[in-house]
Amino acid sequence: MSIVTDTVRVAPAANPVSQSIRDSMVVAKRNLIRMSRIPEMIIYGLIQPIMFVVLFTYVFGGSMQIGNSTSAADYKNFLMAGIFAQTVTFATASSGAGIADDMHKGLIDRFRSLPMARGAVLTGRTLADSVQTALTLVVLAVVALLVGWRVGSDGSTNAAKVLAAFGLLLLLGYAFTWIGALIGMSVKTPEAATSSGLIWLFPVTFISNAFVDTSHMTPWLRHVAEWNPFSATVQACRVLFASPGQSPSDAWPMQHPVWASLIYSILILVIFRTLAVRKYRSATA
Repeated sequence: MSIVTDTVRVAPAANPVSQSIRDSMVVAKRNLIRMSRIPEMIIYGLIQPIMFVVLFTYVFGGSMQIGNSTSAADYKNFLMAGIFAQTVTFATASSGAGIADDMHKGLIDRFRSLPMARGAVLTGRTLADSVQTALTLVVLAVVALLVGWRVGSDGSTNAAKVLAAFGLLLLLGYAFTWIGALIGMSVKTPEAATSSGLIWLFPVTFISNAFVDTSHMTPWLRHVAEWNPFSATVQACRVLFASPGQSPSDAWPMQHPVWASLIYSILILVIFRTLAVRKYRSATA
């Protein structure tokens, strides 16, 4: 009588980084499919920035002083960098509301029961929101061109610089979605996430150089605006677009806006991703 001994081979553990990436892509795909099945989410997300473009261009254009000019054409070119930046940051509210909705419906708890990386749920959601933001920017750029926005009228820019500007915008938007993720994990309802996500965005976007020349502000308010991370990205886009309204300033972010935009966005991303993932673990434990 022979005894056969079976050898059980244990599969090597998956690389945590590759597993996290793979799981994040799966969750991102799930959210993109969900968004495609609810087209009104995308449509309503486009209406607000388009309204801002049209209203600011035709209502305030010609009455706003940019440098020494009150030209409506100059204001259009000055304005669009601010509208683009506002659009990517306002996506924070919808991101927070979506995560709060998943929490409210118990979907996050279902994800916890699966053998997947903990941070993948939030990473996948923020990546999907960034894809939607990129599509919104494309449509918004087309609308801006239709109302007269132009880049590099003096020939000092090129396609690479324009693409770099949109890259900075998307990086800022992605960093801000992690603020939305933290808010969505911290409230109990999607309605609360939307409200709390917008309350702080208004002062961030309006106490900036997005819609007015900061040289006309009172000194203390101008100082706040020039060190605002949002202003750094707006200024960087104006530099890369070769747009008017780049008023001289002693503030480092305004003198080196591209580097300031990168540093600010990466810091926001690292800090709030860490906080959001930590909140996710404690909220669902």
